Amino acid sequence: MIAPTTLFDGHLDLAYLTEIGRDMHADLDDCRGRLQPAAVTLASLAASPVRACLGTIFTEALPDAGAPNAETGPFAYPAGDALAARAAGLRQYKLYQAWHEAGVIQLIDPAERTIRADGPLAVGLLMESADPIETPDHIDEFTGLLAVGLTWGTGSRYAAGNMNPANDNPGLTALGRELLDRFDERHILHDLSHLSDRATDDVLGHTSAVVVASHSNCRAVSSLGDATRDQRQLADETIAEIGKRDGLVGLNLYAGFVDADCSHWGNRSGQRPTIAQAIDHVEHVASIMGHKRGVALGSDLDGGFDAKCLPAGIDTPSDLTKLLDELAKRNWSDEDIHAFAWGNWARVLRLV
Repeated sequence: MIAPTTLFDGHLDLAYLTEIGRDMHADLDDCRGRLQPAAVTLASLAASPVRACLGTIFTEALPDAGAPNAETGPFAYPAGDALAARAAGLRQYKLYQAWHEAGVIQLIDPAERTIRADGPLAVGLLMESADPIETPDHIDEFTGLLAVGLTWGTGSRYAAGNMNPANDNPGLTALGRELLDRFDERHILHDLSHLSDRATDDVLGHTSAVVVASHSNCRAVSSLGDATRDQRQLADETIAEIGKRDGLVGLNLYAGFVDADCSHWGNRSGQRPTIAQAIDHVEHVASIMGHKRGVALGSDLDGGFDAKCLPAGIDTPSDLTKLLDELAKRNWSDEDIHAFAWGNWARVLRLV
């Protein structure tokens, strides 16, 4: 039996952090790179209760590379450039393989889906934006994928993203429908995070498979203020459908998604929400689904923001157990806390 303090984090941008200059083998106070103070490195994870995660292959399409807020780096590519996206994705894919070969991590084998809590950090590969898959015929170039989200916020060749205007986006493209079918054939998990509302509905209408939202929160708990921005948070109807399919929602710890008044983008407030506010999202998911099997952790630590943009009291991976303390205060059973911490992610990955 895995102790309740052993954690599975469903969303960590480990390769991306390397590409923005972070030394992932260093301690947090000496890791350098952008997004400081840092919350996560491989070294900090090794010293924490996080024993497994989904590590992302994150790439970002830039519709306008000259835009003032456009982030640059090896992960970014011109929108619509399939070969540039492929190159960006393969760089990160090969980094995870190199870490595995060096014994720094252990990659989770999709054929077995055995997730070990002992030894090096167990990492399953989650592709965040499918643009690196040049065409659906090229899907096997990225062997080892456990899960894929068709797009990041700016949209992809496969689907519209949450940054696309809510009243004007194509949803799921014809190429996206073909790729979904390939995922189902290979038992690759569908990740709804970052899809536009229309694309979400299209995905759910096209496939009957298990789905997750690896790092998304609840629109009803914290609305982001307008129709387009709200697409980043899940509608209750989507949460209910994820639950019906035995999927799950991973709690995102970015301050602005926990509490919209704490957004650090735009008019940087500097406020940090409470751990209790984060758990409000967890309880809302459980209440909509009618059970606690469909909610887990998808922290997104340092996924485009720094440690000051996390709930107060959470500054490192070792602090994530404070989420479990809050669940205990709310009279969650040991079994349900264990499921949130580890069992729900392990169950969904085996189910798929």
